[in-house]
Amino acid sequence: MLDTNLIRADFPILRRRVGESPLAYLDSANTSQKPRQVVDAVAEHYLQHNANVARAMHLLGAEATHAFEDARGKVARFIGAPRPEEVVFTKNASEALNLVANSLGAGLKPGDEVVISVMEHHSNIVPWQLVCQRTGATLRWFDITDEGRLDLEAAERDNLINERTKIVSITAVSNVLGTHNPVALLAEKAHAVGALMVVDGSQSVPHEATDVSTMGADFLAFTSHKMLGPTGLGVLWGRYELLANMPPFLGGGEMIEVVEMERSTYAAPPHRFEAGTPPIAQAVGLGVAVDYLSRIGMDAIAEHEHELTKYALGKLTSIDGLTILGPTVAVDRGSAISFNLEGVHPHDVMQVLDSRGVAIRGGHHCARPLHKRLGHQSSTRASSYLYTTPAEIDALADALVFTRDYFAPKLKG
Repeated sequence: MLDTNLIRADFPILRRRVGESPLAYLDSANTSQKPRQVVDAVAEHYLQHNANVARAMHLLGAEATHAFEDARGKVARFIGAPRPEEVVFTKNASEALNLVANSLGAGLKPGDEVVISVMEHHSNIVPWQLVCQRTGATLRWFDITDEGRLDLEAAERDNLINERTKIVSITAVSNVLGTHNPVALLAEKAHAVGALMVVDGSQSVPHEATDVSTMGADFLAFTSHKMLGPTGLGVLWGRYELLANMPPFLGGGEMIEVVEMERSTYAAPPHRFEAGTPPIAQAVGLGVAVDYLSRIGMDAIAEHEHELTKYALGKLTSIDGLTILGPTVAVDRGSAISFNLEGVHPHDVMQVLDSRGVAIRGGHHCARPLHKRLGHQSSTRASSYLYTTPAEIDALADALVFTRDYFAPKLKG
């Protein structure tokens, strides 16, 4: 098990108090907290090595370029990528998914199909809607079971993945339900019909060991700020031969080979997809975050979160009037747990819990179609990470009981 006291010592923010209550930060699926090592690395870069990359040939420029490309290499090793050139830095996971949708989707035509699921984050729905509208391709999607898992039987009956399918784009772990999706199985089905597999790993890469060489994906998108790194940086991994044949997404400096007034030729990946000055200090911070996670061990982190999730599900399912969205057992699910208190709006739950020091999220979590499918307008979500303790789960449960009892007379009246 992890030594959470030792880990928490690296996160000064976790020692904050909210009024008279200690902060219980349970919103890591939204954004994770940052250890001192990451913050210090970003500050050190700006204070001692700040320069633009690839352009400035002086000492500082060389140092900045080395740090930026070193971070790319660290990320590549972290996810098992065969070569660092397969790692493209973007501004977030949303941009990474838009990059794939626009560049890979440029070749779609009427009659082609793109398959997603009803449990996707808006960032893995809207880009595909837009590219299908432009190209005339058809967007189709997996439904879910009552338990909140992909309905694979219905998909098989409906021949969802077929010879017209060109792209399958699925989240590895639902940001609402916590459901782990069978990425390798879906990739096998996609490849069997000649389709490519895109995976949104925003809720999986920060929490479990990831190896792109075995997961079956052709592309993987994730984001720095959910894995202890800075905001303003995302990652797209793609198989090099695919990236090399894709058109650029954005035009500008550094993504070109030769520019003429009539036409341009483009740089090789990854720089083809990194127009303009990139998020340099953010990449340095992500590199240190990757070092931090690797030092602790992703298997240990996954085990810690599994035990916490099991404990949290036990506490929450015992609260009368509380309904959990998604799997209620800690099997093939992540640490994000969404729920509703009968008769109490999630925003009210969020505000009452915040007054007691418990930071959670209320809303549809950028997954409105999923909430509509489940028959809920929105939900409240608690999510843990490597620094979360059982005591914080207890604080959550106690605050929810308080909230239920506080609103009970008003609901009866």
